[in-house]
Amino acid sequence: MAVADYDFHLFDLDGTLVDADWSYTREVFDRVGDRLGRRFSDREAYVLWHGLGGARGHTLRDIGIDPATFWPAFHDVEDPVARAEATYLHDDAARLLDRVDEVGGPTGLVTHCQQFLADPVLDRVDLDDRFDAVVCCTDETGWKPDPDPIELAMAELGVDPRSQRGYYVGDGESDVGAAWNAGVDAIHVERVGHADRGRCVLGDRRLRRLDELLGPT
Repeated sequence: MAVADYDFHLFDLDGTLVDADWSYTREVFDRVGDRLGRRFSDREAYVLWHGLGGARGHTLRDIGIDPATFWPAFHDVEDPVARAEATYLHDDAARLLDRVDEVGGPTGLVTHCQQFLADPVLDRVDLDDRFDAVVCCTDETGWKPDPDPIELAMAELGVDPRSQRGYYVGDGESDVGAAWNAGVDAIHVERVGHADRGRCVLGDRRLRRLDELLGPT
């Protein structure tokens, strides 16, 4: 299947379309560690940033940190300007989005990235006008792998997976779960590698690069 075979298109943001320089990630976890009174190793920071251990709440509890304490500190230390300046658009993502524009169809973004961070990031990488709907997950919208955020995006796009075919592409297990729970195809892009992740993430399709979805032009 290629993007031209679908009626609508849904994307995750961090780790899928964009990524941040490691120096920014390391600095964020240093600041969070100062607030929590413990240091995060490079591996802990890497795993938490990319969600390699599955649900981050479980990962945090496994290393002895209360998620209810971690997340307010994490969001408090993040600087929207610095985050945007450290963020880059993957070249394969740029090519895929150009192809999506060519074939047409409603296009949405569903991300755990908070609105105050997502807006400057999208502006920085020139994606601020590329989506017909943008859903930033909150306690009100729900969190992936729950289907609610994707269902909200589909409602804003005016599409129905019962009569139209759509997909959601992301880089994590929660993205695959959210897609399946919402009734759309789950496409997983493996940005870090199976060995580094420590497991394989299954989906309706598994990619190494997003431009594998380009199809014939």
